[in-house]
Amino acid sequence: MTSQEIFYAILTSTMFDTNVYTERFASAVKHLEEELKKVKTGRAHPDMLSGVMVDAYGTKMPLIQVATVSVPEPHQILVIPFDPSNVAAVSEAIRSDQGLGFNPSDDGRNIRVPIPPLTEDRRREIVKSLGTIAEDARVSIRNIREEARKAAKVAHDAKKFGDDELKRVEKGIDDEVAKFNAQIDEVMRAKENEVMTI
Repeated sequence: MTSQEIFYAILTSTMFDTNVYTERFASAVKHLEEELKKVKTGRAHPDMLSGVMVDAYGTKMPLIQVATVSVPEPHQILVIPFDPSNVAAVSEAIRSDQGLGFNPSDDGRNIRVPIPPLTEDRRREIVKSLGTIAEDARVSIRNIREEARKAAKVAHDAKKFGDDELKRVEKGIDDEVAKFNAQIDEVMRAKENEVMTI
């Protein structure tokens, strides 16, 4: 649903429905969780390779479309291309992704990606960078809250509901923001613990 559709739905209803904003708050937290899956923690995780694009069949394709990705042990990712002729292309795609810094090796059929252990200093740097990712999620939550409050005010000014309903809606929005900010804090604490655990 686009912002205009949401806005129109609010204006045409007699009561202000905050569910559309609750879904967007939840979506912001979900996006945060997806971004955190990509963060290296010193332990292997299939999502670490989710951004890798492979030159296969004359086009760039996501790794997941040309291979299976699994974690046979804590410090290694195993990639098995569906088509053995793509082994070199998959291996090169992983190696050339500068954001990853991995050095895969292959035996002609399977690709093994060792995950180097993190130093204490590197773990602390990663925890600091997590703060930036969390702040992006909080900014999204604040922006959605502002949109919701503006839409409620417009509906109120259009005489869709009275002052008491406006106050109830604003309090409901603020309660939802507090709930989702708490979820962000909880997700971040779990990720920080994961990064700092050797």
